[in-house]
Amino acid sequence: MQTFFSRLVAAAVAALVVFGSPGAVADEQRSNATEGKRLFLADGCYQCHGTTGAGGGTAGPHLAPDPLPLEAVKAKLRTASGRMPVYTAAVISDAQIAAIVAYLQGIPRGKAAKDIPLLNH
Repeated sequence: MQTFFSRLVAAAVAALVVFGSPGAVADEQRSNATEGKRLFLADGCYQCHGTTGAGGGTAGPHLAPDPLPLEAVKAKLRTASGRMPVYTAAVISDAQIAAIVAYLQGIPRGKAAKDIPLLNH
């Protein structure tokens, strides 16, 4: 019994070393999202997609909530399509794209119209 318990504790410690503590992961995600918001605003993404990624009619499609997966966003940024400019790795790194996606993933969904009293008179 003691051997099982010792192995269990060793496995838990090893998992913390490899994966970090849950609090550290949450802190890193918040940090990435904060950097992503900074990049989203500094690199001008907001000019077509709005400051919260909601889009702006014909200017740029909505990006949030529920953004595309990271690999799809990278592919879109790295290849020419429509009016979207190409962003090479020299302009924006994969890590910076990941931070922007983290920001977009953190944008909450707005209330449904039925849940806004002013709209239900």
